[in-house]
Amino acid sequence: MSVNGPAVGHESRLNRHEMFPIETHRATDIADLKPKNRIGSFYLLFAIALTGVACWLSMFANLWLWFVGQLLLAAAMVQWFAILHEAGHKTLFRTRWLNKWAAHMAGFIALIPGDCWRIVHAKHHYWTGWQDLDLTTETLVPRRLHRVESVVINVCWRLWIPIFATLYRVNNYWNLPRLWRLFPRTRERRLLTMNIVFYLAAYLTLVWMLGFVAVLKYVGLGLLISFSLQDLLILSQHTHIPMSLANGEKVASYPPIEQEVFTRSLLFPPWFSRLVLLNIDAHSLHHMYPKIPGYHLHQISRETMNSIRWWQWIVKAKGVPGEVLLFQNRDQTGYFF
Repeated sequence: MSVNGPAVGHESRLNRHEMFPIETHRATDIADLKPKNRIGSFYLLFAIALTGVACWLSMFANLWLWFVGQLLLAAAMVQWFAILHEAGHKTLFRTRWLNKWAAHMAGFIALIPGDCWRIVHAKHHYWTGWQDLDLTTETLVPRRLHRVESVVINVCWRLWIPIFATLYRVNNYWNLPRLWRLFPRTRERRLLTMNIVFYLAAYLTLVWMLGFVAVLKYVGLGLLISFSLQDLLILSQHTHIPMSLANGEKVASYPPIEQEVFTRSLLFPPWFSRLVLLNIDAHSLHHMYPKIPGYHLHQISRETMNSIRWWQWIVKAKGVPGEVLLFQNRDQTGYFF
C-alpha cells in the first residue's frame, strides 16, 4: 500500500476526526434534514419546465432565439445531472419509487443510464480516498502517458473540448465489458445490461423519428456547452487532490465523515447553487453526509477544507496542463487549488 496524500491509515483517521470534530448540537439538526416530496417535485417540475422552454426556443428560425434556447438547454442538462445524482442517492424524494423514476428520467436526458449510475456511484462513495479502488478515479492513477494521450488531453483541456465529461460517461456507465468485470453477480449484470440496451434503443428511436439533423439542431450546441460545464464540475470534485493507493492490498474504506480531505467544493452564488445545482457543488459536505438531500446541505453551517470559489478554480486549473491536473496531485506539483 502506498500513500499519495494526507491519509496514511487508521492512525491518521483518528487525528483527522479530532481535527474536524462534529459538534454535538448538529446531530439534532442533521436528523431533521430528510428528503421531502414537495421539494423534490419542485426541482423535477422546474427542470421539466426549463427543458421545455429551451426546446421550444430552439425550434425558432431566429438565430438569437435558438441560441438562447441552447443556453437554457445547457443549464437544464446540468440540472438533470444534479437531479440524477440526487435521485440515485434516493434523497430527491421521500418516496422510493419516485426516486427510481426520477433517476431514469434524469439519466435519459443526462446521457447516463440510471441504474448504471446508481450502482457505480455507490461504489464511488464506498471507496472514496483510495484512488485505485474508486471506479471513477482508478483510470487517473499516476502512470506514464503515451505521447498521443498527453497531446489529446492537453489540447482538449486548453480548448474546452469536453472529452472528460464524455469519457466519464462512456467508461464508467456505458462500458458494459468493464461493468461486467466489476460487478460479477448475475442480478447486477442483468440490470446493467437491460439498462444500457433500453437507453440505446430509446435514443436510436428518437433519432429515427426526428432525424439526425433535427436532433443535432435542437440539442447539439446545448449538449456541447453542457458537457464543457460538466467537465469543470466533475473534474473539480476529486482531481489533483492527494489520495491513497491500495496497490492490490486489502484495505478498509474511509467512513463518510473522513472523506472530506479527499474532496473539493466549489463556491457558486447561493441562488445558482441551490436552484440549479441542488448544492451538488458542496461536494465535501455531500461525501460527509451522503444521506442528507443536497437541497438541504446549505443548512449545515460548516466550512469544509478544499473549498474554492468557482471562478478561481477554473482560472487556476486551466493554468496547468490537463495531464498535470488529472494524473498528479498538489503535493507533487505545488499547485494548491
